[in-house]
Amino acid sequence: MSIISIFPQNTILEDDFVLLRPLELTDVDNFLDISLNEPETWKYSLVPANGKENLINYIQIAIKARENKTEFPFAVFDKKSGKYAGSTRFYDINFPFKTVQLGYTWYGKDFRGTSLNKHCKFLLLQFAFETLGMERVEFRADNNNQRSIEAMKSIGCKVEGVLRSNMPTYENEVRRDSIILSILKDEWFGEVKENLIKKL
Repeated sequence: MSIISIFPQNTILEDDFVLLRPLELTDVDNFLDISLNEPETWKYSLVPANGKENLINYIQIAIKARENKTEFPFAVFDKKSGKYAGSTRFYDINFPFKTVQLGYTWYGKDFRGTSLNKHCKFLLLQFAFETLGMERVEFRADNNNQRSIEAMKSIGCKVEGVLRSNMPTYENEVRRDSIILSILKDEWFGEVKENLIKKL
């Protein structure tokens, strides 16, 4: 099954608070302020987007992955403020095994700790389980990234374990341990969806 048949170029996910649309190179302008002025955003990023050159490279890599049908990156627009908040994506998409990873998620400082992430995750998980028919959605993060780990736990993710020295950091000075979390289809329909709706 082709990723493009499932993810047409104009795929949009939205509710009253947030809109997710395909990431495009023109989004450099939408994210440049975060890129230039919020270096802490990229502390745990595998591909840095600090500075205009790195931001362009980040978006180009994401778009190339979409063209190669391995990933689908979104730009996240916050309807309440009328501003672009960040980006997220599906990756390691495996239709035969009905599994997908959800990550590469980052938001500007004004959007962290708000309900925006839960709205995004609800739309993405609903799409994964109810439109794509996935059996498992996996999440990974730097094991030192407590903010991200707590955010994933708060939406219903279960910790599965830690992969030691799993990946290099973008500075290549040290390797990171990666924590793995997941939500299964029966968990989504059993309780995760309902609990997440209550938190929105």
